[in-house]
Amino acid sequence: MNIKSLLIGSAAALAAVSGAQAADAIVAAEPEPMEYVRVCDAFGTGYFYIPGTETCLKIGGFVRFQVNVGEGADFEGVSGPHSSDWDAGTMAYLSFDAKSDTEYGTLTAFIGLEADLDGPYAGVYVDEAYLQLGGFKAGSYYGPWDKGLNGETDDIKGGSIFNSVSYTYEGGAFSAYVSIDELEYRPTTTKPNGVGVTGLVTAALGGVSIDLLGSYDTEREEGSIRALLSADVGPGTFQVAGVWASDQNAYYNEAEWTVAASYAFKATEKLTITPGAQYWSDVAFVQGVDQWRVGLTLDYAITEGLAAKATVNYTDNDLTDDSTSGFLRLQRNF
Repeated sequence: MNIKSLLIGSAAALAAVSGAQAADAIVAAEPEPMEYVRVCDAFGTGYFYIPGTETCLKIGGFVRFQVNVGEGADFEGVSGPHSSDWDAGTMAYLSFDAKSDTEYGTLTAFIGLEADLDGPYAGVYVDEAYLQLGGFKAGSYYGPWDKGLNGETDDIKGGSIFNSVSYTYEGGAFSAYVSIDELEYRPTTTKPNGVGVTGLVTAALGGVSIDLLGSYDTEREEGSIRALLSADVGPGTFQVAGVWASDQNAYYNEAEWTVAASYAFKATEKLTITPGAQYWSDVAFVQGVDQWRVGLTLDYAITEGLAAKATVNYTDNDLTDDSTSGFLRLQRNF
């Protein structure tokens, strides 16, 4: 065999091997395009589009650590020999708010989950859950009786969370609300299911707003009304409220009537100081039993998302000893 034949044979062999290797080569698949989460600014900050949909979702909540001091400090409401004059507790809250635009207005689904932790006492439950389309709302949620004054001294709230169906009309500086509430598992109810009706009218002009709220318990055939005025005065906000109840009912059951006031003074960009006072007449609808309270609340913004709150209240009741109570709270919102 001459040199020329050897070279030709070697070239042929190399070509055959190369062809076999090329046939066995693995071709990498093209990566599928990734769908990134898009920010949704149609309903405010914090919303994003659920991938593959036109629904916007906002996840929020807070973690709270609080130490109560004074009479009735126990978070569980323990009384007697096992009660304590101080108690520490932790709360976690997580909310899911889904919104989308429809031809009938904004469609909303809201779920709020709460977990309360205090030693061996712990529980996780659904705090609120409701559907809303435009002004119509149905579910279990906090109604207008949940609103109080600035600070932590007043007690003008009443029965505020029910399974309800409501409608809210928004007209700029004027709004109106009406709801039908299912009344059950209340201290004042005697039937498995009762019915209540609530109405609220709100008007605002400049730095002044007023709420007129009324509710009627058809089972007890009794009702409650409340007026709340809020006004920007100097470096703070002044609020005053009055409540009257015809007798015990599912909406307000603390006293026949009460008046309360507070002033949230904006001392600095981070510190708000709120003194408050309240007077109750015929507490628990016992004629001649009155009560009054004065208190002070401090709110301090430590940093973005983290705040501290401290409050102290002095209460004088005609039938019980005077008492001083309060709490210290740290809360991280997100």
